[in-house]
Amino acid sequence: MTDAMDLHRLAAERSLIEFVRQGWHVLERTRFVEGWHLEAIASHLQAVTNGRITRLMVNVPPGAMKSLMVSVFWPAWEWGPRNRPGLRYLSTSYSENFAKRDARKMRDLIESEWYQSRWGDRVRLTRAGETSFANTAHGNREAMPFGSLTGGRGDRVIIDDPHSTEKAESAADIERATRIFRESVTTRLNNPKRSAIIVIMQRLSEKDVCGQIESLGLEYEKLILPMEFEPERRCRTSIGCTDPRTTEGELLFPQRFSRETVERDKHIMGSYAVAGQFQQRPAPRGGGMFRREWFEIVKAAPVGLKRWRAWDLAASVPKNGSDPDWTVGVRMSRTPEGIFYVEHVVRLRASALAVENTITATAETDGQGCSIHLPQDPGAAGKGQAEQLVRKLAGFTVKAETMSGSKETRATAFEAQCEAGNVKLVAGPWVEAWLDELTTFPAGGHDDQVDASADAFNALTLRQLSPVGKAKLTQHS
Repeated sequence: MTDAMDLHRLAAERSLIEFVRQGWHVLERTRFVEGWHLEAIASHLQAVTNGRITRLMVNVPPGAMKSLMVSVFWPAWEWGPRNRPGLRYLSTSYSENFAKRDARKMRDLIESEWYQSRWGDRVRLTRAGETSFANTAHGNREAMPFGSLTGGRGDRVIIDDPHSTEKAESAADIERATRIFRESVTTRLNNPKRSAIIVIMQRLSEKDVCGQIESLGLEYEKLILPMEFEPERRCRTSIGCTDPRTTEGELLFPQRFSRETVERDKHIMGSYAVAGQFQQRPAPRGGGMFRREWFEIVKAAPVGLKRWRAWDLAASVPKNGSDPDWTVGVRMSRTPEGIFYVEHVVRLRASALAVENTITATAETDGQGCSIHLPQDPGAAGKGQAEQLVRKLAGFTVKAETMSGSKETRATAFEAQCEAGNVKLVAGPWVEAWLDELTTFPAGGHDDQVDASADAFNALTLRQLSPVGKAKLTQHS
């Protein structure tokens, strides 16, 4: 081996991104296009190799070369340049064709003259199938569709796009994929403590796999890189990586995706697809029906106003990683001039008894000057629940109604006042969660705070409801 070749080999052994640069020509006819995001992804994968990270979540737009980096070059780098040929990989994608594609590319890379001349003394394949191959050190790589992730084990589980963009609107498909993630992925690890899980994908839904990681509070290192820079969402990770962009709207990978190309694609995709696939937040930045910039946060509401506390009810406790609905109580007031104040929000997941106790305790705190609105489910059971709550709230003005119409329709009048700047928020710890839910409605994972807010607003405006929605039970102090 020449001195120059030896220096190149040593550089590739030290650096994953250098290995990618040098080996690019083996798999691709086009030249390697540099991008800072590729170095960021590579540095986090190296941190996995070095044992600093065992759970890694990467969100990048489509076309950012993530599959080649994560599913092809990185495993080949660990086997040969890093001299860890005994590692075992499970690599998955929503599509069996894509899983096979990346397996073939890694196999072709390892069997290439370029790779074998440098690291052939470390890595020789003994089995080279289309989806499964192994080496003389007993390392192997198994590829399978994500939906079939029920067998095999690995030191690395690579989840590369577990959701299909074509099925992103299917609640059943999203639920199936997230159930597999919750129930199967961790059981596929060789070593629960040291083995690694890498999730790399574009965001498609608030309830997708990355949404589950967020909502369950799982301790994943998160590298989130939107197509267009948003300063308030600048990504910073524990290994010292920071999104280097400084200008709002600055592109992630202009060497490959120019402004003209991005704008063309955004026009075709629409705002919701752009929000998820490009910006890595599965809702438009300002929101769907509601926009964050509409709301002024104030220190307090004026005293002596007409007030209602509206409840949206659920009696559920999270189990086995589930994400059930919340019970929410929104207190809202109105000035004679037509300015509305969202004063306070109660939000809990609890048993039916705990929910009832919270409603009565909140009523005591709010005082008799605050009227109470309760939803009544259709049927005898719903009526019975409403009657029981009304009895427990003796001494307060209580209104129980059977609600009609879609959630979007019921929120329309409230939205109009929000857009006009007539709804203000009283500062409190509930504000961010409330804004997050409203600005993702109706595409978000939950709408309980939207429902309660709309019902409080409608009660304050004394709007005439449809016959089904008229008051069924009323008790006055």
